[in-house]
Amino acid sequence: MGFFSFTQELAMDLGTANTIITSGDEIVVDEPSVVALDQQQRMIAVGNKAKLMYEKTNNKIQVIRPLRDGVIADFYACEQMMRGLIKMVNTGKHLFTPSLRMVIGVPSGSTEVELRAVRDSAEHAGGRDIYLIFEPMAAAIGVGIDVQAPEGNMIVDIGGGTTEIAVISLGGIVSNNSIKMAGDDFTADIQEYMARQHNVKVSERMAERIKINVGAALTDLDEKDVPQDFIVHGPNRITALPMEIPVCYQEIAHCLEKSLARIETAILSALENTPPELYADIVKNGIYLTGGGALLRGLAKRLGDKINIPFHVDEDPLLSVARGTGIALQNVDNFSFLMR
Repeated sequence: MGFFSFTQELAMDLGTANTIITSGDEIVVDEPSVVALDQQQRMIAVGNKAKLMYEKTNNKIQVIRPLRDGVIADFYACEQMMRGLIKMVNTGKHLFTPSLRMVIGVPSGSTEVELRAVRDSAEHAGGRDIYLIFEPMAAAIGVGIDVQAPEGNMIVDIGGGTTEIAVISLGGIVSNNSIKMAGDDFTADIQEYMARQHNVKVSERMAERIKINVGAALTDLDEKDVPQDFIVHGPNRITALPMEIPVCYQEIAHCLEKSLARIETAILSALENTPPELYADIVKNGIYLTGGGALLRGLAKRLGDKINIPFHVDEDPLLSVARGTGIALQNVDNFSFLMR
């Protein structure tokens, strides 16, 4: 029995924008997926501390986002980041490092090579017993769907790097569509729009703030959802003189139009490939929206009007995948869809 007390169980939602680690029923780490390395490639900071350095460093410090489009773009940096985040869980609790049993959420469009990369990174960061779960499956479990029931449910998980669309029934993914169009693309759209429309240079972090404060999917929101205009400060692209520009939600809805239309098309294409029996279940149950992109004002209404099926936003969409990954960790022996 003594042996088991040396094993620690962690569930990790390894995201392009944020990484969330749960242990037991609680969230123990919720940090941006960012790591800062010095010239010798040693880790200086991880998570929030590293994000504060983002776009503000000198040539002695490199701040890296190791994941792009939901997959590992920088293998070494990802391993260092995972180590740093796992260390946050263990501060001072153990005299020695316990062996880790982990369940990690990965995009459903991942290739064998990409899955291998996640597994290797986790092993190098101290994982011994590693399971992988596709993110839409984890999101469905996190939303409270019985994924093993003989019933069709559809999940649309809009993360930082990918939008995962999946139809789930009997513990498996029946049809899925994973597109590299998500929160990071919305941020890039806003940067480009501000440069083109207002002649102002905004950083990725400022574009992110605009998205959070006045991001919307509709140019006509209900009175109660209308956010206050957001004041953007930045240099004029031509004269470099400081500018101050108020931005309203209609402008942002307009500039995100193309990206949102691509997500709509991907959802329709996933529905086209759904068997009729399951399609009927989805119409009855509605479609579940999770991930940070689900927080875009008016998105559920826009998609519902376009597709004629009601969309439900999870009450805390940022944590759906993390919650589901945590539940999967507690049911490793019952969930046959986990990948070793």
